[in-house]
Amino acid sequence: DDLFHWQSTIMGPKDSPYDGGIFFLNIHFPTDYPFKPPKVQFQTKIYHCNVNGNGSICLDILQSQWSPALTISKVLLSVCSLLTDPNPDDPLVPEIAKLYKSDRAKHDATAKEWTRKYAMQSHEVCVGRAPLSPLLSAVVALEMVTSNCRAV
Repeated sequence: DDLFHWQSTIMGPKDSPYDGGIFFLNIHFPTDYPFKPPKVQFQTKIYHCNVNGNGSICLDILQSQWSPALTISKVLLSVCSLLTDPNPDDPLVPEIAKLYKSDRAKHDATAKEWTRKYAMQSHEVCVGRAPLSPLLSAVVALEMVTSNCRAV
């Protein structure tokens, strides 16, 4: 029952290497939110040049471009957009950015494999523990961390 810690679920965007995946993110709200941005981290492993191994996300609106007018829905839509359109010029993982620029097919194949291995596995774990309809009925769904459906 901690209102400062949420878990969100986003669907991998169609026409991206993340299509079909369900990705869990942790959201931590600082005590001075909305004047400071929330900390958003991927809980699900993802192969992406703007997301490091700890799940930290390099996204301008979560840092210097934050505005109190931004809603969590807009933040999550921006994260979804980052999955469709990575920013290899401002990477957290330079090796992935380099591959994205030099061999897009190989990059996308690796991203699809990670999605299958990590984001679809999370989906299967949730099937037995929580109803699917809230996960599949929306592009972006928010859940409290205390919900029944957590990635393993």
